[in-house]
Parts: sequence; C-alpha cells; structure tokens
Amino acid sequence: MAPLGEDTPLIEQRSYSLSSSEAGSLQVLLCPRNPGSPQVLTFSFGEYSAEQLCVQAAKACGILPVYHALFALATEDLSCWFPPNHVFTVEDSTIQILLYRIRFVFPNWLGLEKCYRFGLQKDRANAILDFPVLEYLFAQNRSDFISGRMNLMLSLKEQGECLSLAVLDLTRMAQEQGLCPKEILRSISYKACIPGSFRRLIQSLSFMTRRRYRRMVSRALKRVASCQADVHSIMLKYLMDLERLKSIRASETFKGRTPGAASGQDPNCLIHVAGDSGISWTPGGSESPQPFCDFPEIADIGMKQACREGHLSENRLVTVTKTDNRILEVEFPTLREALSFISLVDGYYRLTTDAHHYFCKEVAPPQLLENIDNQCHGPITSEFAVNKLKLGGSVPGSYVLRQSPQDFDSFLLTVCIQTPLGPDYKGCLIHRDLSGNLFLCGLSQAHSSLRQLLESSRGCGLLVDGTALSLSSCCPPRPKEKSNLIIVRRDCTQLPPSPALTPAQAWPQPQRQLSQMMFHKIPADSLEWHENLGHGSFTKIYCGSRLDKVDGETHKVEVLLKVMDSTHQNCIESFLEAASIMSQVSHQHLVLLHGVCMAGDSIMVQEFVRWGALDTHLRKCGPLVPASWKLQVAKQLSYALNYLEDKGIIHGNISSKKVLLAREGAGGSPPFIKLSDPGVSPTVLTKEMLTDRIPWLAPECLWDAKLLSLESDKWSFGATLWEIFSGGTMPLSALEPAKKLQFYKEKQQLPALKWMELATLIGQCMEYTPHLRPSFRAIIRDLNSLITSDYELLSDLSPSAVAARDGLWSSAHLMAGQDPTLFEERHLKYISLLGKGNFGSVELCRYDPLGDNTGALVAVKQLQNSGPQQLRDFQREVQILKALHSDFIVKYRGVCYGPGRQSLRLVMEYLPNGCLRDYLQRHRAHLDPCFLLLYASQICKGMEYLGSQRYVHRDLANRNILVESESHVKIGDFGLAKLLPQDKEYYVVREPGQSPIFWYAPESLSDNIFSRESDVWSFGVVLYELYTYNDKAHSPSEEFFRMMACDRSMPILCHLLELLTEGRRLPAPPGCPGEVREIMRNCWAYNPKDRPSFCALGPRLDALWAGRTG
Repeated sequence: MAPLGEDTPLIEQRSYSLSSSEAGSLQVLLCPRNPGSPQVLTFSFGEYSAEQLCVQAAKACGILPVYHALFALATEDLSCWFPPNHVFTVEDSTIQILLYRIRFVFPNWLGLEKCYRFGLQKDRANAILDFPVLEYLFAQNRSDFISGRMNLMLSLKEQGECLSLAVLDLTRMAQEQGLCPKEILRSISYKACIPGSFRRLIQSLSFMTRRRYRRMVSRALKRVASCQADVHSIMLKYLMDLERLKSIRASETFKGRTPGAASGQDPNCLIHVAGDSGISWTPGGSESPQPFCDFPEIADIGMKQACREGHLSENRLVTVTKTDNRILEVEFPTLREALSFISLVDGYYRLTTDAHHYFCKEVAPPQLLENIDNQCHGPITSEFAVNKLKLGGSVPGSYVLRQSPQDFDSFLLTVCIQTPLGPDYKGCLIHRDLSGNLFLCGLSQAHSSLRQLLESSRGCGLLVDGTALSLSSCCPPRPKEKSNLIIVRRDCTQLPPSPALTPAQAWPQPQRQLSQMMFHKIPADSLEWHENLGHGSFTKIYCGSRLDKVDGETHKVEVLLKVMDSTHQNCIESFLEAASIMSQVSHQHLVLLHGVCMAGDSIMVQEFVRWGALDTHLRKCGPLVPASWKLQVAKQLSYALNYLEDKGIIHGNISSKKVLLAREGAGGSPPFIKLSDPGVSPTVLTKEMLTDRIPWLAPECLWDAKLLSLESDKWSFGATLWEIFSGGTMPLSALEPAKKLQFYKEKQQLPALKWMELATLIGQCMEYTPHLRPSFRAIIRDLNSLITSDYELLSDLSPSAVAARDGLWSSAHLMAGQDPTLFEERHLKYISLLGKGNFGSVELCRYDPLGDNTGALVAVKQLQNSGPQQLRDFQREVQILKALHSDFIVKYRGVCYGPGRQSLRLVMEYLPNGCLRDYLQRHRAHLDPCFLLLYASQICKGMEYLGSQRYVHRDLANRNILVESESHVKIGDFGLAKLLPQDKEYYVVREPGQSPIFWYAPESLSDNIFSRESDVWSFGVVLYELYTYNDKAHSPSEEFFRMMACDRSMPILCHLLELLTEGRRLPAPPGCPGEVREIMRNCWAYNPKDRPSFCALGPRLDALWAGRTG
C-alpha cells in the first residue's frame, strides 16, 4: 500500500449504490478506532428497532451495557436522530445508511471534577466513560474535525491549535503502529490530520511557508513523543483541546414555532438542549437563549398533532411542563423532528435523574419497557444491588433483578440469604440465547420471559456454590434511585431523590416537615368574619376577609377561615404542622396559606377557592361532567402531588373533598383545581378515625400510621381517581367499620371501571405492596396517554366534552402569544407585604390574567419614591437580574409598567421562606450546623457565577439571601450591583447614598472602590452572620460598635476604617469550626490581592460540607 499523501484523508470515503439491481439492506456506519475494527454493519430483510441496531453496534465496538445509553442512531447528515423504539424496515432494492454515534454529551466529562457517575462513597467518584467509549468518542470527534463538520474560523490562533491537534494525532498513530516520529511523518502527512479547509489554505501558501509548517510539526512531534504518554492519555488531551477549540457548548438545536404568536411577532424559535444546563430557547428576533429548565425539573412531556385553520396538519405540538407547572410549547414541522427532540430530553433525564423513567411511549426504549414490566433494574453494579438489599433490611429471600453490566444477553439475580454468620448475598446468572429463550444458571429448563422464569424458580430449590436459595420478594427500581447509571453534574442543582429504605425499618419515616413549625402569624384585628360554610373533621369553616394596610392604603382579600375545634386539643400540633407545610410550598395547584391566627383558637387563614369541593361539584352536575373534564382535573392533581413528591413532602389526606375547584371550566375553557391542606395527620388519629378514611387511607397506614410515606399518597390518588370517575361517590365509605376493615384484610379492590386503561392505572396506584406503586411522573405520563387516546373520543361524544377536550390544549397557556416577561398591572393581585426598606417594598402578588384566582404567585418589588435617578437605578437592577441565570440567584420573571411607563415593578419568583437572616433567627434551635456550610457553598457558587458575568454585588449580606427550601438558598437584591468596565477589574462609585458599611472592605470605605475582591470581603461577613445565626446582639454593627467603645470623636466610617487598618476583625462566632474561621480571615485580608477568589473558595467549602455530612 502506498504511503498516504498530503491530500489523502485518513477516513476512507465510502460510496453506496442505490440502484434497483442490488438487494435491500440497512447499513450502520461505525467510527473507525483500531485496525481491524468493523466500519459497517449490514442488516438484511426484516424489521429492526433502533435499540436493537445500537446493541449490535455496541457489541461490535466493545461498548458495555452501562455506557449504551450514551449512543443513538442518526441520519448521515446528522439532521435527525432516531428514538430507541423507531422501527426500520429493510425492503427490496433499498439501502438505508445510519450513523452510530455518541449523542448524549456533557461538558468537562473527561475528568472527575465537573461530571462523574454516582458512587456509594463520596470519595470514590466513577468516570462517565471507560476506555472503549473514550476511543469511540475520540474517533467520532476526530472524524468530525477532519471532515469539516465543526465550523472553525481558522484565525491564526485556531490554525496553531489545529496543528497541535495534528501533532497529538500523529503521536497516537506512531504509538499504535510502533513507529518513531520520523517514520510516521514519512508514511502519513500531517495535513491528513487537519480539516480540509485548513489543508487547502496551506496549499495556497508559498513553498517556504509550507516548509516552515512541516518543520514546526516535526519539532513538536519529537517533543510530544518524548513525553512517553500512553495512547489513552493522548486521546484525552486531544479531546480536551478540541473541546476548547470548538468554544461552544455541546448542545443540539431544533427549529420550531411558538404556537399562538401575536400578529407582528416572529413565531419562529430555536430550542437548545445541552447536557450541562437542560432546555433553553431563543425566540424569534432574539440573540441570547433564555433558560427554561434543567432535566430534573421536567414533570411531563406531551405531543399531539397540530391544527392549522381547524384541520390537522403534519406538524407536531410538543409541550414540556415543569414541576412548577410552567410550560414550553413548540410546534415542530414533522413528527420525526418532534420525536428526535423528545428522545433527546428523555435520554438526558434518564442519565441525570431517573434511569428507569420515560416521558412518553412514542420514544420509550423497548428494553426499558420490558424491565419495568419485569421489575428489573438496568445494568447497575453488584455493589448497588447489595446495598439496595441491605437498605431493605437484608430480608432472606429478597432479591434484585438487573441487567448485566458486562453482557447485553445476560441478567443477574442478587439474592439475600441467611447464614450462621448473618446475611450474605449470592448472585445467579440468567442467559438469553439467540432464539430469545432464558436460562437460569443451575436449571436446564428454558423460559420465554423473565417473569415466567422467576415464577417457576420460586417453587424449586436453587443451588449456588452449594448454597440453597429461596426467592421471596423482589426489590424493584424506585423513582429517582441513585446508582452507577446516574451522571452527577456538580454545577447543577440536584433534586432530592425519593427516600430510600433504611436498614432498621422497611418503610421511610414520615417527612411531613420541611423544618420545624413555620408560618406567618396574622393578627386577629386584621380578619373579618362572614358566613359559616360548614364543618370539617376537626374544624369549623367560615369565609371572611383579611385586611392589610400598606402606606395608609387598605387592601382587602377574600379568605377561608378554618377554626380548630376546641374539643380536639390533642390534634392542634398536627393542625399547625399542616399549616407549616403549606406555608413553605408554592404551586398553582396548591391552596395558598396566608398564615395562622393564634388569638384564642387556632385559625388557619387560606385563600378562598370559589367553587368549593370537587366531590360536591361532581355530585351536583352528575352525568353532565364529561370524561375529558375529569381527566384534566386528575392530571392537575397529579401535577401538584408530583411537586410535593419532588420535595419529599407527604400530603397524607388526599380525596376529592380536599380538591377545590377554582374554575368550573365552562364554555370550552379547562377546569382548574387546587389541593387543600392535609389537615390533621393520620399519625395522631385513633384506629376508629383511620378506619373512617378507608379507602383513601393506604392500607399500611391503617395497621401502623407511622408507615405514612410518599407511596401512601399514590394509593390515595388512585382512590380519588376512582371517585372522580364515579361522579364523586364512594359507596365503600358508607359501610360499617367492620366491613371496611374486611376490605383491607382480604386485599380487595374497588370495582373496575369500564375504561380498561384507566382501571389499570387505578389498580397500579392501589397496589397493596407500597413500593410497587408508580411515581407521580409515571402517573402523569399514563394520564397523557388517556387524554390523547381514541377511547376517550369514542366514549365521550357530547359537544361540551369535545370543547373541553380541545380546551385542554388550546387554553393550557392562554397567554402564549404574548411576551411572558411583560406583566399587566391590572392583573397583579396584592396578597401581602413581604418586606419594606428605605427605598422600596416587596409584595406577594398573584398574577391572575384570567381573573379566576388561578394565576401564579410572584414577588413584586417597587420603589417608594420613584425620582428620575432612582428609576434609572431600578431599571439597571432589572436588567442585571434579567441577564443572570443561575440556580443560586433569585429568578427573574418579568417587569410591570405603570401608566405611561412612569413607574416600574420588578416581578420575581416567590420564595415562601423569606430571607436567610430571619430564617436563621427562627430556626436556630433545630437547624443542623451542616446546613450553614451548604448555604455558604451555594452563596459562593452564586457569587462565582456573578463574577464570571463581570458583576459586583456590593450588598452581599444574609438579609439579601432568600431561602427556597431548607437545603437551597439564592442571592437576591441587586439594587447596588454594578457591571465592571471591560478595561478594568474594579468600579469606583461616584454617587452618594446609604451603604452597608459594616460589610464593606477597607478599599470600599476609603476610596469607594468595588471589585470581586470586595465582594469576597463581604462574603467573609456573611460567613460570620451564618455562624452567629444572625443574633442581633452579635451583629457586625454591634461588634464593631463595641470595639469603638464610647469613642465617637470621629465619624463612624472613619473609626471603622481605622479599626480595620489596625488589623481588628470580627471575633470568631461561638461553635464556628476552625476551618471556617480561617476562611473568614482569608476573606478579610487587608490587601485585596491576598483574598481568595470565589472559584477557590467553592471547593474548600464543598470539601468541608462533604466532610461534615459524610
């Protein structure tokens, strides 16, 4: 074979004949890695799923099942990717060509600092890729680089980087072929290792310049070869350099349209999906992408055929719904593009959040469906299987069924056995032959399915290494279960996983509290009482009004007053606990709690929901309520419960009487419901009271109320779903207590509804084994399939039903055609005052454009005195917050202008727990000190991001940190923030104004100089505030005043600066760890250059937090 010339690419050019004389085939092209590796897999007549083809390609390339989820099939031009369940049909005289590629990528995934696979031990992170995947990634990216698939500008800098990559490539080939640098250059030209455009550019240069290039490459090749790095290290270096050269995020972009766009507004948009940040979108005419959500925040993805002028079209409307019920609707030109987008998001969700969930059947991997049906895990390792059995209590006979991490055709059975020395764990191999039959090692009989094999194995004795095994109970996959299949991204907020089983107990402990009692106390004189609305189980219910005075103006809000009956004194604590829970959550399908009035009786003050309880409405309207209306109500309820499940909050008292109707849904608009508070918990009720709640109460809670868990809410939802489709009636509730108990003892089920798919879903929710009940995400997915099913159309043909069904889609987001960040003032409904300062106030409002109390809760900031300068400063604050997108910075929702745009309001997300200063003061007694390090780490990450965007906060203090939950804080209030000039790393403030001087660095006090380093000084003061729990007696101002003693001969600012210049600092807070105190001292270095950066502080705080929690 002749040596490769300068113009000879290292990737062979392939041509495929499409003439009718050839037999039909399907060809899967593989990126070449090593000599002898197959480059083409050919499949003849028949049908093949994309997943089957990927498995065959993985086998050919040595890719293990653990890494199989990173790959997918695409068209030759990469214009479309196929979901795993796509079926290819090979017919006569047609050749189809596909590419087998790594589709799911994560930035910085070549090391362990940013991304890694989850491990049981925090200090043992596992790499995302193994060597075969690394080699394939190298071959894929190298192919894209050389073929010109990457768009490069070829500046002088990029030309040099391209040559560096060519040197690395040549070094790799020299090592693989056992050649020295001179020999490899004689056989392969360096130009064969660079893009064609660069190759042509070099060819146009003079002979002397080309010769200089060759000498440069030769010298560089000798230097690199002398380092004696192994092949995989060279590949890693190549990939990292190539990632920097691309200088763009690894993301896929889809073209679509925004449905319902207003006239004159560009309906076209771009949707971006990236492994590190989730989904973002660029509206027509805009340049910068707007973040929508990260993968763990997705609750639901739905797809339906789009309508144009009243007729169905080929376009597909895809709706992505977040856990907070915000939606993104995109219309794709074809079904194929829609499925390509959904399968991408679906795959990333499995890789980052839940390895055993899928959002819709249109893209569900066939093997995943089979695994779910057989209660089988994916290819988790043995340590996770054994750990799962240990967490389940190491019950003899319990087992975990899983795919083999090493072999696509095998399954593994990990079984717990009892030995004289205690529990032990044995493994059995299940192999699948070419015909699909399954064999359990030790048994000769073949079985056609895993379920059949396991059922037959229960009766016969299994022997493994001379030990008899007995199978009793299966431990199936659980929602959002952590394993080696999950990829952890350090810079992304991880939603809490579903509670795992503890070794000491087979069920999770109730987690009804986000923290200890916490709610807003409402004075009795601010309430007006109206008519009595009836009685609850433990309360008397009234409607009334709440009066709130702000700046001399009285606001009147209609409320519901729930008065705790004095005869149930033993339940008051549980009643207040329910109020505490409801005060800390915010979702449009959850009733808003204004607070609690403790004047005499305990009174829960809630928003007034107009149409009352759902069961009353259903009984009143009877057969006039269509099935489509009921499905919408069921789906809204499941959204609320999914939100609670994500937060680990158990409701514990779900029934149709707890579901309130905010909008009836007449005239084609959809109904709108809100789930009320849980009231008194089952954990404090007597057996007689618990029996009265059958069949809504989960069976395990009847026998032991302390077994109340997230799974209990799934049973209650199933009973409520049956109740909704039975017209609000529940005959079982009228039975005698003994008959109710018998119903549970005999494990009976409610009568099956005629709608088979719905009856199946109810049966899954009301499964007597709690861990077999589906997650609410899975319930939402199954409800979607009912909403779009033909059965619903055939069984419900009344005109009102058709209108309501259409309304589900067309009215889901009535404001879709308007700018979602522009709020109309008349639709902002005042609820309460959240805070007030010298310059402005923040109010809790509901943005309710439909006028029916269904709008979202938002925090609205407005100025007290809006002079021209104050208005300009406020507009700057709005622009700053609008530009920031971080999990640790309060989210911008939009703006609201007054008449003539003379006034401005900033609309932000509502965080019900208030500021960190007040939160620490309220919860000091029971707050785990480990959370202080977590807060510090999150504030540090937020400030690191702020600095990366060249902003200086200038007012970093605990009063400006907002608490989203017990484990998540966000930086707020950017009223003093400044953007650093492009040519300087500091900002000099010229305008006078009130300043938080006790948080300021010396250079800020003396010369008004503000920089990232001055923010680091303020961060040190924040650490001090954290560890004093914002005790007023030990606040920074009080401590410095003590240092000043009675000497007031000079202004406070000058005295403070003198103290700092002398080296005086805030004292160490009691109980503050020495490592944290050292960080404070570092932050308070007098010379700004001596202070650590937020980039350096982050890992130190993370390590401290990991050490304290580990």
